Amino acid sequence: MLLQPVWSFLLGYSSVLRSPFFPVFFSLSVYLMFCLPFLLLDLLSLKWDFVRRYKLQSQSSISWATVQRCLALTLYNHVIFIFPLTVLNWYLRPVLLPQDAPSLHHLLAQVLVCLLLFDFQSFSWHLLHHKVPWLYRNFHKLHHTYTSTSALTAEYSGAWETLSLGLFAAANPLMLGCHPLTEMTFFIVNIWLSVEDHCGYDLPWATHRLIPLGLFGGARHHDLHHLKSNCNYAPYFTHWDRLAGTLQEQD
Repeated sequence: MLLQPVWSFLLGYSSVLRSPFFPVFFSLSVYLMFCLPFLLLDLLSLKWDFVRRYKLQSQSSISWATVQRCLALTLYNHVIFIFPLTVLNWYLRPVLLPQDAPSLHHLLAQVLVCLLLFDFQSFSWHLLHHKVPWLYRNFHKLHHTYTSTSALTAEYSGAWETLSLGLFAAANPLMLGCHPLTEMTFFIVNIWLSVEDHCGYDLPWATHRLIPLGLFGGARHHDLHHLKSNCNYAPYFTHWDRLAGTLQEQD
């Protein structure tokens, strides 16, 4: 089994994996690690035109105040809201770590299904919060503070939005009965795609350029959503926006 050495290595840290602190540390560290390269690009784009030409909104720039504000809210949400819920989940649902790893094709298939489920859930949630003024005003408006996206704005949202989308992400592997390694892989991929969605760059190796036939919207589509706020509600794929007539392309 191709994944067995990886899983056996992780089992050597089973006490860490079983810790109630691990989910918060894992999600936060992965998120910040993925944001870091884009923050570096933001710094380089201030001086180098060849970097700035890849920005989706070339006139925009990120300030230190924005970085501080985004980091502060992300840390606040994780410490005040996410951590107590992970402790409760740890108490009610002990972590089970099987000795055998999943097969590679099983892991990849379940990660894809989890992404498709999350994409539908997030699309429905997102569309509802834009169409109902009370929901938008009280819960989702904060995420639209910035009309120009940057990596750290991916988690610039209130407690309700953070927890509800986090619930979708956590529930899907549970519903599918995923192996813990599959669950971790899904979380990593989901966090990466969310950060990339908000990065503000249309890079040559971006996910939407690697997936053919315009099936994946990516940063171009989500940046347009933040700019116009009336289109491209799905976080990743484009099929739900096509069906709903809310898909728009960058000019």
